[in-house]
Amino acid sequence: MGFLHQLRHQNKSKGQALAFLAGLVVILLAACTSPQITQGVIQVSLNADGKTLHLSIPAGTTVQAAVTQAGLTVGNLDHLDPSGYTVLTNGAVIKLIRVIESFEVSDVTIPFEHQIVKNESLPAGQQLLIQPGVNGTQEITTRIVSEDGIETSREIFKTVIVKEAIAEILMVGIQAPFTSLPIPGRLAYLIAGNAWLMQTTTGNRLPIVTTGDLDGQVFALSADGSWLLFSRKPPSSTADTINTLWVVKISNPVSKPIDLKVKNVLRFADWVPGQTLTISYSTVEPRPAAPGWQANNDLQIISFDAIGTLKTHKEVIGTNSGGIYGWWGTTFAWSPDGTNLAYARPDEVGLVNIKTGTFSPLIKITPLQTHSDWAWVPPLNWSPDSSIVFTVIHAPGSGQVSAEESQVFDLTAVIIKYGTILPMAAQTGMFANPVTSPNNGDNGYRVSFLQAIFPNQSDSSRYKLIVMDRDGANRQVVFPPDGSPGLDPQQIVWAPLASVDASGLMAVTYQGNIWLIDVVTGETHQITGDGLASRLDWK
Repeated sequence: MGFLHQLRHQNKSKGQALAFLAGLVVILLAACTSPQITQGVIQVSLNADGKTLHLSIPAGTTVQAAVTQAGLTVGNLDHLDPSGYTVLTNGAVIKLIRVIESFEVSDVTIPFEHQIVKNESLPAGQQLLIQPGVNGTQEITTRIVSEDGIETSREIFKTVIVKEAIAEILMVGIQAPFTSLPIPGRLAYLIAGNAWLMQTTTGNRLPIVTTGDLDGQVFALSADGSWLLFSRKPPSSTADTINTLWVVKISNPVSKPIDLKVKNVLRFADWVPGQTLTISYSTVEPRPAAPGWQANNDLQIISFDAIGTLKTHKEVIGTNSGGIYGWWGTTFAWSPDGTNLAYARPDEVGLVNIKTGTFSPLIKITPLQTHSDWAWVPPLNWSPDSSIVFTVIHAPGSGQVSAEESQVFDLTAVIIKYGTILPMAAQTGMFANPVTSPNNGDNGYRVSFLQAIFPNQSDSSRYKLIVMDRDGANRQVVFPPDGSPGLDPQQIVWAPLASVDASGLMAVTYQGNIWLIDVVTGETHQITGDGLASRLDWK
């Protein structure tokens, strides 16, 4: 019996253990099963497009989901309040704010400026309107933002100048403090974009062109001094026009400027000697990159009648590369008798065969490396007897400087008949600009040139004016006086040989004023004082 009792007790314990294990398994299986939760429903309001919608949505819904459930679309500029990712609670209010962006374009007038230029060429107190003022126009685009139909912001989005304003320029005469001096021929000068004329005396001054837009690129009197060739800036900024070419008959005080219908003339334009109303010129093509043009290196000759009607047009030289640095441009110079035409470009000086339009080099030159957006071209000038060309050559330097970077520039003469090259003056500077005087019979002619004060920095140096005999002898500095600042590079002009008294008379611009220099007596006379003069010509 004891054995049976013990066996029953063991079986009872095993049954209890199995029951415990079964209960535990049930509990674990219940823990692994997802709970079945019934979500609640909440009520929210949606204000949009002027209406209020009442929505019943499941708890835990976001603002964006609620708006989508309502069948509404949120634009790129629209706003939600609260933000779209906010989880809503019961009773929440949603706002959908509609944002509209619009643009308004309006034209605004740009008033022109009033400028006053003092000019001693006019009698004291007298006024001359040299450029009427013209209002400009500016197009303004405004960005307007509205929220639910109510404007919330207005700001300028873009401005465009449709038409530039043109300043009114009023010239006012001031009292000239300088003594009037007799002069031969006609002395034309450029002052504040206008052309003026002195004749008989320096006090007798007449306006020639008062448009205020002469750019000074071309400014040349005809051989008899009765016509002026000049260039003007275009009336408005245009992509294909840098300037235009004009003439005016100054011997007729009531004549009006004549448009020659020629544009983009920067490197050369001049009268053709010995031919009536005939000019030659070279053109460029505007470019957006520096220096603003590409030279054509061409040569055109046109003739016209007294009212400006074109009579003939001949292309002597077509568009060409112009040699090394030819983008800057070739320049030309006619011999006084009109039989020869010299040319100069950065790499050579020579003669043009007018019949064939070809170049015949006289001097090969090592081009100057300026390390900038400009190129140096040798200056040209003929002797009055048309036998010699005076120029400046770029000579090799010493030391470690390369030939292209040399700062040695020598004044040189070329005898055309023999092709002989004669050195005239060493180390003059790149802007020596030799000019010969009229031929004074047995006394021959003189040669003037500019001497750089700092020859090794002649591109930025100021200069002194030197005069010498045609063979280089009797060299003397004539202007400015010792201790005074030097001259800016320029083309000096000699007086026409109307009498022996005028054989040594020259004109220069110095600090914006015109000075007369008598080489024979050494006297100098300042004849303007407003500081506005730039270009000169004297015939």
